[in-house]
Amino acid sequence: MGKRSRDEQGSAAGGLLAQAVQQVVAAPADRLDHALDGGASLLAASAEQWPQVSRAVLAHAEQAVGSRWTAGWRPADLVRVVRRALGPVHLALAVDLIAAEGRRHPATTLDRRWQEQLRELAAEAWWPGDEEYLGAFADRHRLDRFALATAVLELLRAWAHLPPIAPVGPVPGRAPVRASGPVAGEPRMLGRIRALLAKAESTEYPEEAEALTAKAQQLMAQHSIDEALLAAGAPGKDAPGALRIGVDNPYESPKAMLLDAVAAANRARVVWAKEFGFCTIIGFDADLDAVELLYTSLLVQATSAMHRAGSRKHQDGAPRTKAFRQSFLVAYAARIRERLTAATERTVEQAAAGRHLREDGSSEQLVPDERLLPALAAREAAVDDTVGKMFPKLTSQRVRVSDGEGWAAGRAAADRAALHGRAGSIAR
Repeated sequence: MGKRSRDEQGSAAGGLLAQAVQQVVAAPADRLDHALDGGASLLAASAEQWPQVSRAVLAHAEQAVGSRWTAGWRPADLVRVVRRALGPVHLALAVDLIAAEGRRHPATTLDRRWQEQLRELAAEAWWPGDEEYLGAFADRHRLDRFALATAVLELLRAWAHLPPIAPVGPVPGRAPVRASGPVAGEPRMLGRIRALLAKAESTEYPEEAEALTAKAQQLMAQHSIDEALLAAGAPGKDAPGALRIGVDNPYESPKAMLLDAVAAANRARVVWAKEFGFCTIIGFDADLDAVELLYTSLLVQATSAMHRAGSRKHQDGAPRTKAFRQSFLVAYAARIRERLTAATERTVEQAAAGRHLREDGSSEQLVPDERLLPALAAREAAVDDTVGKMFPKLTSQRVRVSDGEGWAAGRAAADRAALHGRAGSIAR
């Protein structure tokens, strides 16, 4: 087949795809099935044209996915939307289309968290050529052409209906800007914190988990203090940033409460977008890392403790219910807030007196730095100001508790969750 003939087929396939996508995206809910059947039939009708449809789908992904980036969405956000609303085939397609769009952007034009999300999603162009993509995907997932074309159109419709949201970093293709400059030894500090939290999650002894989590929070607080003092020496170079963390059912309200508790203890703020299943955390870069690490660990600990408590029966012999588990997690989050806040305040008081916590858990006496408290206050004010600019219209929400035993059990579990200092080395 000559080049002109291939180009003509490619142009025809692109036109069919554009027509099908337009019809499906514009279709009202009561006409969606009809639009999907018609669009998928157009795309899947010819086996000979299927390779050109494949190339057209990946070319369309550059525009469809790229437009979501400029609307504030990030790779993990798009995948989360698909996971909540569609199925496993759509999820695999989503990762592949993100990988296809990503071929346009050198890694040097992506910020750190964007690159981390791509690694976690394993977003890589695994197919041998763009004309072979849909055929190879269909073989992997045992789909016929019509079923795969339907899934492609459903995915593109879901993404096309997403509204613009507040951006939490630069879009691909622009030079990434790091909100906070790294301090010397930052990777070692974060590695130490990860090691403490991993051990807290794996231990069978509540007292050990408590000690390990508390030590992790103290190290996080010290790291934040070090960052604040470093920034105080170079005014104007440090500004709050933001990231998103998925918060989904079941028990999404208590999970959001737990994330807010962790964020508050680390001088960050949380805004929950319930309809999309994520929270936006606003804070300085080192504090955002701390929030993400600690929340993930505490959620593992809370879920494990909830299942252990929920496997038992109420005092009257009745099985424990969803209300028990909801109350458990709300109480857990409330108690964790108290404990983390106390740990942070204790570390700040010691730092103001000149005590500096080392990575290994030991401390040293330094000359008190009078810049510390004003620097921390200035950072909190900067975070509040950024929240106001990103989200000018915020509302609060109450969470109800209806099971007293669940509340008591949740507070008790939070008291056992990982928080008081213990020195000693933790293998990485």
